[in-house]
Amino acid sequence: MLLACVLVIVCIGALYLAGNLARFQEAISVKESQTALQGIDDPGQLEQVLKQHPSNRILKMVALANRDSIESDAAMRRLLNEAEPRDLSKPASLTESSRADLEALGRELKTAKSNAATVMPRYVALLKTARDKLEHDARPLEVGNYTLAKFTAMIDEQHKDMTAIMPEALAARVEYDSAYEQCVSLLIRHFGDYKVVNGQPVFPSQSAADSYNVAATAMTAVAKRMARLESERAALRQSQLTRWKTFVEAR
Repeated sequence: MLLACVLVIVCIGALYLAGNLARFQEAISVKESQTALQGIDDPGQLEQVLKQHPSNRILKMVALANRDSIESDAAMRRLLNEAEPRDLSKPASLTESSRADLEALGRELKTAKSNAATVMPRYVALLKTARDKLEHDARPLEVGNYTLAKFTAMIDEQHKDMTAIMPEALAARVEYDSAYEQCVSLLIRHFGDYKVVNGQPVFPSQSAADSYNVAATAMTAVAKRMARLESERAALRQSQLTRWKTFVEAR
């Protein structure tokens, strides 16, 4: 009986010491990671920092978040591009196209608009899978439950930001393709009737010319909006770095 009590006490003591050791090791990782990230103002600098501290648990979590950011952005680009039969962001020389080419382009634009409806659900599903994998990859790092909870909350915010960009990007693509399709439809409808002056179609009726000009102007405006969205996606990487540094500092 005495021996059993001694064994119980020893086990409890070992567990206590193990818990204290784990907390001590995490505290060291936190301090080291805070120092390592000081002065880092570009996500591209993270790789070098991680190489300098390959065993730091907190920095490994930052590496996971960084990997997720890169992969989530790549997935967004891939899904947006897959929705289009070919790159439609660079308008073809419509006035030099044959009727058959214009009809083929019109079909591709219709397909792209139809495919756009499937992009968002697929992206959300990809982020859900990525979130589960990140939590799975973070658990072996043996950080405390508080740190793990903060990490997953940070990833949720990261995915929320990425998810917020996708609808606007999709809407811009659909609006661009719709205006593009209108231009193509007008050229098909009046094929053989319009003349080409300095690369621009001159229609026999003012109403057709006005409709074409409105659609072409809309394409230009949306293209600028798409370029702005690209800039916002680049800026998002910077804001994510700030979030990762806040995660480390809050430990």
